[in-house]
Parts: sequence; C-alpha cells; structure tokens
Amino acid sequence: MTTQHFNRQIIIGYLCAIGATALWSGNFIIARGLNESISPITLAFWRWAVAVAVFVPLAWKSFIAEWDILTKHLPYLLLTSVLGITVFNTLLYYAGHSTTAINLSLISITFPVFIVIFSRIFFREAIRLRRGAGIIVVVFGVVFLITKGSLSTVLHLSFAIGDLWMLTAAIIFAVYSILVKNKPPGLSIWALHLSTFMLGLLFLFPLFVWDCVTGPAVAYDPKIIGSILYVGVFASLTAFVLWSKAIVAVGPVRAGIIYYTLPLFSGFTAYLVLKEPIGIVHFISLFLIVSGILIANSASTKVPHRA
Repeated sequence: MTTQHFNRQIIIGYLCAIGATALWSGNFIIARGLNESISPITLAFWRWAVAVAVFVPLAWKSFIAEWDILTKHLPYLLLTSVLGITVFNTLLYYAGHSTTAINLSLISITFPVFIVIFSRIFFREAIRLRRGAGIIVVVFGVVFLITKGSLSTVLHLSFAIGDLWMLTAAIIFAVYSILVKNKPPGLSIWALHLSTFMLGLLFLFPLFVWDCVTGPAVAYDPKIIGSILYVGVFASLTAFVLWSKAIVAVGPVRAGIIYYTLPLFSGFTAYLVLKEPIGIVHFISLFLIVSGILIANSASTKVPHRA
C-alpha cells in the first residue's frame, strides 16, 4: 500500500466516523423536537420498523446462512434486543420530554465508563489507577451537568427527570455493548444486528398497539414522517455502515475518539434548530466527561460500535 493510498484511507475513515457521529447526534434533536408530537414508544417503533425494512435486503443472506447459530443462541438474542433496541431507544425518547438535546448527548457518551465498571463486576477485569481516575472525572462531569453546577441542587434533589432517564439509558447501553462484544462465535455483525432489530421491534409491537389505543392520535405530517425516516434510515442503518467503514479504515480507538465529539454536533444543531441555549455549564461538563472517558479508556483498544 502506497503512502498516498494509506493517507487517503485514513482521511476517508475519519470522514466516515464524523458522518456517523453527526447522524447519531440528529437522533437527540428529534427526541427533543418531537416530544409534544409523538409518544416515545410510537417513535421507537417506527424507527425500528423503517430500519428493519431497509436493513433486510442488505443482511438477509447472512441471516439465513447463520440461522442455526441464531436459533442456538436465542436467549442471548432476546436479552440483547430487549436492552439495546426496545428499552434503550425508548428511554432516550422519554428523556427527550424533559431535558435538552445537549444534555441527552452529553450523558449518552458516558456509557464507556459503565462498561469499565460492569466488566469489573461481571468479568473481574481490573480497574487500573488511570481508569479509576477517569471514572471519577466523568462522574463529576455528569453531576456538574445534571445539577447545573449548583451544590444546592444535589442537597435538595432538584433536577430534570430526563437527565436520569438518559443516565439509565446509558447504563443499559453499556450492558448491551458488553453483550455485543461477547457475541456468540461464528455470528456475523450483520446477522446479529438484523436479528436484534427484528426482535426488538417485535417486543415494541404490543406496546405500540397499547400506545395507539390509549394515547392521543398522532398527526403524521411531513415533519413527523421525515423525522421517522431520518432515525430509521440515517441514524440507524446509514450511521452503522459509515461507522463500520471507519472501524476498518482507522481502527476502533481513533473512531471512538471522534464519537466523543457527539455533544458538539448535538449542541450546535440544537442551538440552531431548537434554539436551546448553550452555557458555560455545558462546556465544563463536556470537558470533564470527554477528559474522563479518554483517561479511563487510554489503555483500552476496544470501543463499542453503536449508539
């Protein structure tokens, strides 16, 4: 491989990582922007319905070829789909009802720290001094964000419930990421994701029916339809493809560093589209969270694939 070709591959890899991160950031804008137009369950259902419809032609051959592996590991797939597809994204959309898009994105990028903690609890992986220090910095950054830098907020337990929903979602996504990392041998990432997308959608279906029967009718105007297509096609499938290309081109560590810029994309877009204010609290929290994550993961070579 020539130096010119290598440099071109690196540039393409970074561009793919930036593209995927930017597309994922739009998911938080939609979660916030549609909080009064469509319920979290209905939005989550249509997101994965669109994603499955678009993903099937691309992953169907792998799905059929690996059918025996899929059926053999059905309990694993059920747990993975419930956590990563059904619960995580629905909680994210619930969080969008009571906190800002920038808060959603800032809290969402903390999941690598929870991976470190759960790996210690369940797999006895040692937490080195550097990782421990990084975790403390991240926790301080999240607390600073949720409390808006005010100690009195902690003492009086007054904060946006959406921040807690998003923190719960980040914890769930950490567990999901560990499950994906330890996927059954012989199971491709294509068959894994298609099966979990379909199972997660299946679990959402009765909740969707209940939501339609008990909740207000949704007016499917161009804004809502366009948003559903965005989260289903771009924030799901397209971002996944770009991220996979980035991993191949520059590796998971370099791509992962780009992913931590997610709040920059969300914050800028939220400021332009939703008119959300960006204050010094957000910049300090971003600095603390990203710094802590980089410290905690500086010795690691593996970064989860999806958000």
